[in-house]
Amino acid sequence: MDSPRIDEIARRLLESVPPRVRALQHDLENNFRAVLRASLTKLDLVSRDEFDAQVRVLERTRARLEQLERQVAQMERGAGVEAGDAGVTGASAGGLSGESGADSAGGSGDGGTVGGGGAH
Repeated sequence: MDSPRIDEIARRLLESVPPRVRALQHDLENNFRAVLRASLTKLDLVSRDEFDAQVRVLERTRARLEQLERQVAQMERGAGVEAGDAGVTGASAGGLSGESGADSAGGSGDGGTVGGGGAH
């Protein structure tokens, strides 16, 4: 949180103090600022600019993930067609296709986790 906002919060707190206690204004104001800064530092906050930058990175990453998932699905469909045309070799290729299907199921699980993580 930037210093002007902390100063504003400290000023508002000081205004809420009874007039008789305001004689200690300078000390109270400094103490309010110190406590606010220490408390806000513990919150581990990020600036809006940093947050927006991370949102853009996440959007690009999701778009790339979707593109790669489409490419894998397309390659798997192509492998399935080739395996059907290969005859005896197709039986062994079919086994590979089954392994690819297992891998793709795992990939879908991972993709679902990534997508699910963004939904929270």
